[in-house]
Amino acid sequence: MGETIQLKSADGFSFSAYVAGPANATKGVVVVQEIFGVNHHIRDMADRFAAQGYAVVAPALYDRVEKGVELGYTQADIDKGREYRMKLSDADLIKDVEATAGHLSGKKLGIVGYCFGGTVAWWGATRTNRFAAASCWYGGGIPGTRDERPNCPVQMHFGEKDASIPMHDVDAVRAAQPKVEVYVYPGAQHGFGCNERASFSKPDYEQAQQRTLTFFAKHLG
Repeated sequence: MGETIQLKSADGFSFSAYVAGPANATKGVVVVQEIFGVNHHIRDMADRFAAQGYAVVAPALYDRVEKGVELGYTQADIDKGREYRMKLSDADLIKDVEATAGHLSGKKLGIVGYCFGGTVAWWGATRTNRFAAASCWYGGGIPGTRDERPNCPVQMHFGEKDASIPMHDVDAVRAAQPKVEVYVYPGAQHGFGCNERASFSKPDYEQAQQRTLTFFAKHLG
């Protein structure tokens, strides 16, 4: 449905991004990848938001480490994804998120992210002023940065049985951010929203996606 374009960050770095949806839309969504790159799943998620009438961009955040990264979900892929993530500075991440938002200039913007991208979506809310709403799906780095102040409404989604984000961490996020909508999905595991992972839970994905769409409709118009 979409196509790949090149964007330029504030420091002059060029990176690729998957774009979908009507270019003349008045509202847009930045879709942030998991640790697996802008792979089939992330492009599919971008297409789903595009089908709702949003102009959508999914930046290839790993381009600063290696171009064209698309991983699967084996343990080797997970290890490789973590390796890429560790080579990427948080400051560069924000530069590229800002540049992605800039491509959608003039539109009211939401940001949504999954896994690693869930954390980046949180930082999009706290470390930039570009977004009118942020939906963060199982972002493992959120508990460690839970005291940051969001600049827009934020919604979060966590799986009750997520081995990488224990419930006491989610409780700590709730305590630090009482105005943030925090949803926990009973029995759901990490990555419950990805239909290409063994942990996929269709009912939980559908509920979280509907909550995200309702949230964006409310805050983006």
